[in-house]
Amino acid sequence: MNPSIADHYRETLFAVGENPEREELLDTPKRAAKVMQCLCNGYKLSLEEVINGALFKSLNDIVIVRDIELYSLSEHHMLPSIGKAHVAYIPTSRVLSLSKVVRVVYMFARRLLIQENLTKQIADAIQQITDATGVAVTIEAKLMCMMMRGVEMQNSVMASSIMQGAFLESSATRHRFLQLIGLRS
Repeated sequence: MNPSIADHYRETLFAVGENPEREELLDTPKRAAKVMQCLCNGYKLSLEEVINGALFKSLNDIVIVRDIELYSLSEHHMLPSIGKAHVAYIPTSRVLSLSKVVRVVYMFARRLLIQENLTKQIADAIQQITDATGVAVTIEAKLMCMMMRGVEMQNSVMASSIMQGAFLESSATRHRFLQLIGLRS
């Protein structure tokens, strides 16, 4: 646990009108610092470490990993987003271990990003790793910055998507992806 983060949380408690010396809050700065380090641990990971050589020779049509749970913090308000990602790619000669697709999503989700940039970074990483002829990433998430503040919309879901290569160029390929993940095109 980083003591300076805990010190900042202690100061934040004071700034919002709380007493950081109150018995129930004595360990809160340390706990909050640990949570923040966990929620942002994607900065400690590199794409090379996450993939760890888990590419295998194979020819497939479309590879899809859907309903990947994700938890992220927005860079605007540092409030959580909770949702799922769907990742697809059309391999040329190599496929990525399915668990590594999930780890790529995790790595970027555990960084401060807006959802649109999170979606793009995942797609770019999958493209870089697999040299696929096409990559598609869709994220659907509930954003606490919309639920807890501002417009306070409890049931809104944000969807973002990136289509690259064959998914962008071919409406049939894009339609097939959207059907396979359960969305209408």
